[in-house]
Amino acid sequence: MVSETLVRTGKDYFREKVCNEYNALGETNFRSISIIINSRKYSNATFEQIISLVNDILDLAKKCCGAGADPDCYENESTAFSEKSCRPDAPFPRHPGIAGCCTQHGLDRKLCLAALKHPPKEFPTYVEPSNEEICDALKKDPQGFEERFLVDYSSDYSYAPLPILLNSTISYLSIIRTCCASIQSNICFLKERLRHKPVQAFAHLSNKACALDALLGKNKTKVSYLIKFTQQTPSLSFDNAIALAGEASDILSKCCTSLEERCFQNELKLHIAHICNTACSRNERLQSCCSSKDDVKKYLCIYLLPWDRPSQDPQAPSSVDEGVCRKDGEVDIYRNIYDVARIYTRAPEALLITLYSASQAAAAACCGLPDPKACFTEKASKTIAPLHALIEKGNEICGEYTDHTHVEFLKRLKANALTLFPPGTLDAENQASALVEQRTSYVTKCCHLNAPPTYCGIQVKDPAATICFLADCIENES
Repeated sequence: MVSETLVRTGKDYFREKVCNEYNALGETNFRSISIIINSRKYSNATFEQIISLVNDILDLAKKCCGAGADPDCYENESTAFSEKSCRPDAPFPRHPGIAGCCTQHGLDRKLCLAALKHPPKEFPTYVEPSNEEICDALKKDPQGFEERFLVDYSSDYSYAPLPILLNSTISYLSIIRTCCASIQSNICFLKERLRHKPVQAFAHLSNKACALDALLGKNKTKVSYLIKFTQQTPSLSFDNAIALAGEASDILSKCCTSLEERCFQNELKLHIAHICNTACSRNERLQSCCSSKDDVKKYLCIYLLPWDRPSQDPQAPSSVDEGVCRKDGEVDIYRNIYDVARIYTRAPEALLITLYSASQAAAAACCGLPDPKACFTEKASKTIAPLHALIEKGNEICGEYTDHTHVEFLKRLKANALTLFPPGTLDAENQASALVEQRTSYVTKCCHLNAPPTYCGIQVKDPAATICFLADCIENES
C-alpha cells in the first residue's frame, strides 16, 4: 500500500509540476524555459535533438494540461514519451545512461531518464556572430534565431543558476531586438554590450563556480577556495582563509540549484563584506576591488585577481601525521594545504587538491592501525613526497609563465627543452618544438586561478583520482 501511494504521489507531482508551469507561463514562455532547461541538462546535444525533445514536451503539456483533459492523459502520454526515448532511433539527446534506464519500467524509468545529465563544458563553444549576421538571421527567422541562441548559450552555461542564466539570456535577446531595429545598430550594440557585460560575466563566473562545486563536492570545493584565497593573499591568516573558504562553499551549496531570484546576490553581499574586512589590509589589489560600490563588480574583480608572489616569510609546511587521527584532526590537513599554497602561490590548484586527497587517503588508511606513525611515515615517502615534487615543478613553470611575456616565455621554454636532448639527437629541434607546444597549451589554460579543473589535472575516477601535470601522472586513492 505504501509503495502504491508513493508511486501515485510521484506521478501526481510530475503532472502538477509540468502543468502548473505550462499554465502559469503560457505556451511561448514555457517553450523557451524548456529549451533552456534541457540545453543545460544535455550540454553536448545538437540543436535538432533539443528542439525534438522540447516539441514533445510541449505537445504533452498542450494535450494534457488544459481544462477538461482526461485524468489519465498525462500518465499515458508520458509513458509513450519514455518509450520513445528508449528507441534506438529516438531523435532526442543521447546519453550513456539511457540504456540502463530503459531496463526499468513505469515511474522508475521516467525518474531515471529525468535524472540524466551531460557533464559541463569546460570551454565554451558559442561564438557570437557579427552584428550584421545577427540582424540578418533575426530578420529571416526570429523564432529560429532566438531558439538557436538559447540552446547554444544555455549549453555553455549549464551549471549557472537558472535565475542568473535566465536574466542573462533575456537581457541579451532584448539587446538584439533593440539594436537590430535601430538606425545606428553598431553604435547601439557597442553601448548595450558594455551595459550587459557585468550580467554576462556573472553568468560565466557563477557557471564556473557551480560546475566546480558539482565536480568536487562541498568539502573539496572548500579546499579549492582555501587555495584561491591563500594564493591571492599569502599574508592572510589560516583562520581567516579557512573561514572565507567555508563561507564560499556554503554559498554554492545553497545557491547553485536555488530558484530564488537573488540568492547569489544576497549571499555574496555578506561574503564580499567579510573578504574586504579581513583580507584587504595587506593586499592593495583587493583594496582596489573593494573600493567599488557595486557588489557584483566587487565579486567579479576579486574572482579575477591573479595569484600573488609567495609570502615574505614562508615557513616549512606543517606535516600530516598521526595527529590527524584525533577528534577534529582534519584541520591539520587544511593547514598543510594552506602552508603549501603560501609557499607555492603559482602552483596549479589541481595539484594542491590532489595533495589534499592523498592526505585524506593516508588518514583513512593509517588512523585505525596499531602503529599509525609508521603508516604515515610510509605514506609520506611513497605518496606525499612525489606530489610535493610535482607541485614545486608546477609552481616553477607557472611562475615562469606569469613573470614573462608570452614571447619571452616561449624562448626560455624552447631553450630548456633543447637541453633535454643529448647532443646529436636526430630531429631534436622538432621534438623540442612538440614539447614546447604541449607545455604552452597546458600553461595558457592552467597557469592561473580558477583554471578548468578537469582539463588541468583532476580526473575523477572511482575509486582512484589521477593527477596529470604535463607528461607526469600520479594515481592516488581518493
